[in-house]
Amino acid sequence: MKETPLSSCERRFLLRAIEERKRLDGRQSYDYRNLRVSFGADYGCCIVELGKTRVLGQVSCELVSPKLNRATEGILFFNLELSPMASPGFEPGRQSELVVKLNRLLERCLRNSKCIDTESLCVVAGEKVWQIRVDLHLLNHDGNIIDAASIAAIVALCHFRRPDVSVQGEEVTLYTPEERDPVPLSIHHMPICVSFAFFQQGTYLLVDPSEREERVMDGVLVIAMNKHREICTIQSSGGIMLLKDQVLRCSKITGVKVAEITELIQKALENDQKVRKEGGKFGFAESIPNQRITAFKMERAPVDTNDMEEQAEEIITKADPPSDVLAKPILWTPGTAQIGEGIENSWGDLEESERENEDSDDAAITDVQNIETEDDTIVLSDSEEEEVVILEPEERQKKERIQTSATQNSRVKQLKRRKKKRAVQ
Repeated sequence: MKETPLSSCERRFLLRAIEERKRLDGRQSYDYRNLRVSFGADYGCCIVELGKTRVLGQVSCELVSPKLNRATEGILFFNLELSPMASPGFEPGRQSELVVKLNRLLERCLRNSKCIDTESLCVVAGEKVWQIRVDLHLLNHDGNIIDAASIAAIVALCHFRRPDVSVQGEEVTLYTPEERDPVPLSIHHMPICVSFAFFQQGTYLLVDPSEREERVMDGVLVIAMNKHREICTIQSSGGIMLLKDQVLRCSKITGVKVAEITELIQKALENDQKVRKEGGKFGFAESIPNQRITAFKMERAPVDTNDMEEQAEEIITKADPPSDVLAKPILWTPGTAQIGEGIENSWGDLEESERENEDSDDAAITDVQNIETEDDTIVLSDSEEEEVVILEPEERQKKERIQTSATQNSRVKQLKRRKKKRAVQ
């Protein structure tokens, strides 16, 4: 699924805001988003939140054979995955150009900068070395993936502890955490990436671009640096021409941002180590603020059950007394009765079809009554045929008159019952 492109109005609005030195989230041009680091229950597991961009880092280790040309060095492996959970524009099971570019940049930043002592990962030269694997999963994409991924990778490596080993002759013994304390990795420095977005051929510069700002930028400059102001790697993409002064200004800004981020990472690591030593609660569940879990929880209001009888008596005294007058039942027909006047019809006026039915019923009743008074030999039928006059002898006419009068009376009674039921309803 392809990502939704920006409309022309959105693009013009973003560029106009950047020209006026304004950003959608209220930051200044050189401001970084809020950075938050939380650790899991196991060593080497962390989540880094850079604004709304979230990256999960997990470090694992394994004893393997070393490479032939580097028999005394351990192996570092980095893998960044962009899942559709982070953004609908990412396709599962397929490495896009963006994934390949980000993985290469992470390898240059962390492996080629020699931030980890790989020789300390050797157990038996030429036979057994530690392979350290860093898996990074993008949980939510809101821009600047490389900065969040580099921070998550170095934090996970600093937090990781590998099992302790011992070598006796050709026998290698691997100890569990219960037998011996795990050993941290030997880390020389912490390189961190800082991204700069350029607009209108380098005229405007923004630090830590968001996802919408990345869509309208002309190019990006990524500088990886440690707190000693040593540049580990630098990469420019987008096809823009940068001046020397622009690169120097970006490197100065990077030095300030890297020092702040490094201090935050060290404080987070110290706090987590302190909590683990004291035996306190730790992990992702403990790092989530309580407001997020109890936001929709309603506190139970205390109910005072004292003096309930007095309150009930007050309510009864204040209430209106019941009426003593009882309605007399009205007997309309055998088997039916009505008590009281009933309730007024709440359905409003009758519809036209109902009015026509009532008018036709009344007309039929009046016709039957008129027929009873007259002596004409007219036979009523339920069909819509015309009136028929029967000319027969008088005796036969008398018998038929008696039958028709009986049927007419029963029809009149049925019509009256219908009207009474409608009145009751």
